[in-house]
Amino acid sequence: MAVKIRLSRHGKKNYAYFHIVVADARAPRDGRLIEQIGLYNPNTNPATIVLDGDKALDWLNKGAQPTTTARRILSYEGVLLKKHLQGGVAKGAFSQEEADRRFAAWKSQKDGKVASKKQTIANAAVEAAKAAVKAEAKVNEERAEAIAKKKAELAAAAEAAAKAAAEEAAAAAAEAEAPAEEAPAEAPEA
Repeated sequence: MAVKIRLSRHGKKNYAYFHIVVADARAPRDGRLIEQIGLYNPNTNPATIVLDGDKALDWLNKGAQPTTTARRILSYEGVLLKKHLQGGVAKGAFSQEEADRRFAAWKSQKDGKVASKKQTIANAAVEAAKAAVKAEAKVNEERAEAIAKKKAELAAAAEAAAKAAAEEAAAAAAEAEAPAEEAPAEAPEA
């Protein structure tokens, strides 16, 4: 029986996540499986991978063939490196302690890269939020200036209208007094 390590799709439309399973190669994609050895969620950044490395290594040693995507996931998690190092131990190239040391060094370097990527993503999100707040403050400031300018124009227009009304009232009052003064002056001449 040909055994494959592959992905089994779950989740909703356009938001899938996958189980990493060991299954007969002839079984349907989401059908009968032998064992589930992990989860893969590509919807997060970076992708979330939960894998039982010992079970995966055991199945690889038994002859299970991973699909292309499953191989990449196993490589990312270090299962293929562990298998390679076990081959070196079996051939006598180095001891088990040396293999464990090499794997631990690789794993710490890998964890550092993942932590760095997460930190970069978090920093980018914080910077984007700061930029959005700054842009919003700038827009609010421009709006406040426009409103203040409009209020100043309205106040100036109201003041000019009040001044014009006062001048008109003064002119009307002066006009009303001027004919009254002229009329008595004309009367003595006649």
